[in-house]
Amino acid sequence: MTVNYGLQGKTVLITGAAGGIGRALSRGFLAQGARLMLLDRAAGPLDALVDELHSAQVHSAVCDLGSDAAVAAVAAQVKERFGPLDVLVNNAGTEYPTPLADAGPGFMVSWAGLLDNNVSSMVRLTQALLPLLPRGASVINQSSIWGRTGVAGFSAYSASKHAVVGLTRSLALELGPRGIRVNAVCPGWVRTEAAMRSLAAMALEQGKSEAEVEREILSRQAVPQMLTPDQLAGVFLFLASEGAAPLTGQCLSPSHGEVML
Repeated sequence: MTVNYGLQGKTVLITGAAGGIGRALSRGFLAQGARLMLLDRAAGPLDALVDELHSAQVHSAVCDLGSDAAVAAVAAQVKERFGPLDVLVNNAGTEYPTPLADAGPGFMVSWAGLLDNNVSSMVRLTQALLPLLPRGASVINQSSIWGRTGVAGFSAYSASKHAVVGLTRSLALELGPRGIRVNAVCPGWVRTEAAMRSLAAMALEQGKSEAEVEREILSRQAVPQMLTPDQLAGVFLFLASEGAAPLTGQCLSPSHGEVML
């Protein structure tokens, strides 16, 4: 049975739309009848997604969220094409290991770059789109279970996702008087290419097989299963809906019980 989240005709902007989770979010919001503005920095995968969705409701733009000029251009395009923006999904991010013991030349550049990509880009885009967010709008930021805990070898990624949690709570307080809700999703292990690359890096670092590391991950969950991108999309749809109207400054952790906060 398909759940109706009451998003028919709503305008939704999704960043990182061409990735595994982004594609599921795009399909999920479109199935609810929303109008979509999809952003990604990878032109080929973004074009492929738009072709797959094949809907007049879907628009897209290649955008480097690290560029003030590119973000301003997207904001102008959204204003011209849609006017008010009902839902902003800050999904884009990067994930790679940054073990201190293996630090070499350029390590801090890489470390800081990940934080800029995962946190500063959210601030840059949200600030640019703020004039388009009406009372009742919903901002949903993608964090991670590692933004609630931590993991060896991924200090930059974990720090960036902790920062997203703090950003979410601060913006919820700042934008609450405008009637704008700001929440975060801190998912556990989702079976995507990016997550499997991280799992492979952990296995290599620990001298274990990938299957063994996956078994250890699942053993920490109340329900020992990897999430799917489609399952995760349902959490975003709920947070965008009127049913989540009382929720702001919250960080939901869909993780099959690995984190219970």
